[in-house]
Amino acid sequence: MIQQILFLITLGTAIYFIRNRIMRIRSTIKLGKAIVINDRSDERLRNLLLVAFGQKKMFKRPVPAILHFFIYAGFLIINIEVLEFVIDGIVGTHRIFAPYLGTFYNVLMNGFEFLAVTVMLACVIMLVRRNLLKIKRFWSAEMTLWPRLDANIILITEIVLMMAILTMNASDQLLQQRSVEHYTGTGPLLFSGVIAPVLMDLDTSALIGVERAAWWFHIVGILAFAVYITYSKHLHIFLAFPNTYFAKLEPKGHMENMPVVTNEVRMMLGMAAGSSEPPPTPGRFGAKDINDLSWNHLLAAYSCTECGRCTSECPANITGKKLSPRKIMMDTRDRMEEVGASLAKNGSGLNDGKSLLGSYITKEEINACTSCNACFEACPVMINPMEIILELRRYIAMEESGSPVAWNSMFQNIETNFAPWKFSPADRFNWANEIKK
Repeated sequence: MIQQILFLITLGTAIYFIRNRIMRIRSTIKLGKAIVINDRSDERLRNLLLVAFGQKKMFKRPVPAILHFFIYAGFLIINIEVLEFVIDGIVGTHRIFAPYLGTFYNVLMNGFEFLAVTVMLACVIMLVRRNLLKIKRFWSAEMTLWPRLDANIILITEIVLMMAILTMNASDQLLQQRSVEHYTGTGPLLFSGVIAPVLMDLDTSALIGVERAAWWFHIVGILAFAVYITYSKHLHIFLAFPNTYFAKLEPKGHMENMPVVTNEVRMMLGMAAGSSEPPPTPGRFGAKDINDLSWNHLLAAYSCTECGRCTSECPANITGKKLSPRKIMMDTRDRMEEVGASLAKNGSGLNDGKSLLGSYITKEEINACTSCNACFEACPVMINPMEIILELRRYIAMEESGSPVAWNSMFQNIETNFAPWKFSPADRFNWANEIKK
């Protein structure tokens, strides 16, 4: 009974912190402009299943894709065993599913242990890639101490939690062999069976202590891990699903126009339909801070995995420019966290004298973007940093008139000559006169 009470307190505490964090993230995302995304639901569902659930875009790079798949599959499937842990903790039972599943329980447990071993191997290889081989995209300028440490904490935690499962199962098997009460037979387990001989010389009470300690360590570790994830880049484990569902479906070259500006141009050209209603207030052109972006952009920032595939394929970054699409998303998320934390304390929030543009992201960075969409194509969860870049550039051009001189000349030529070049529209086809027939 004492263990049940302790477990309920532990579970309730974890749920409390997770709920609070989810509500904070939700309210921060809602700071973005409201837009409605309810079209082409079949395509969106297909993206969710293939890209988020099926890991389709990950396999453009086979080695990390396979390693990630082992961890991903282990995370999903081993959580079935965690469900048993939770029920056992609440009800006070031990391996509550075993009597009902019979021999299939042994098959499941061996499958779980196989996944646990593959997760550990994948995590070890990923730690080597990050810290010994020092893959370039994990050591870019924006990958400071905390982002690198965050990734290592997750990988090491996964290894330790998987070891706890195997240790628990090994001690459990020995207790079954000694016919200790409440330890239901599971049949032989291959991988934890390798560890069992190490514990063979322990007496029964010590063995029970090891089994209980491993059980508690694993379930408390899982709950702590769940809380930690909400503060980590690994929040993508959950948010990748809604992000892929609400991701852009238009062709990659499509750029979203501002409806207010489009309507104004149509009215000037006599193309707008007559209406007695006054025209809508333009508001701010482009984006200066996170509240000028849509909630979909902010969701994408929280969904970023910091894998660096976008930056590694960005032509501007490859040629030495300061632009890093990954940094754009990380900066957006950092600004969101700053504002969210301030609002939670009844602070100044967005009125703190800072803004996404200027305080986090510089003009030099966004002006280097070629609008090629390589970042969107590379992202395994369909995040589009270019959309945020374009909104920031739109603000600079239309609100501050702060675009580079060459750009302003181009804008003026387009406005007056309907082309980027400085010559009269009447001379546009002069080149054709020189073609010999």
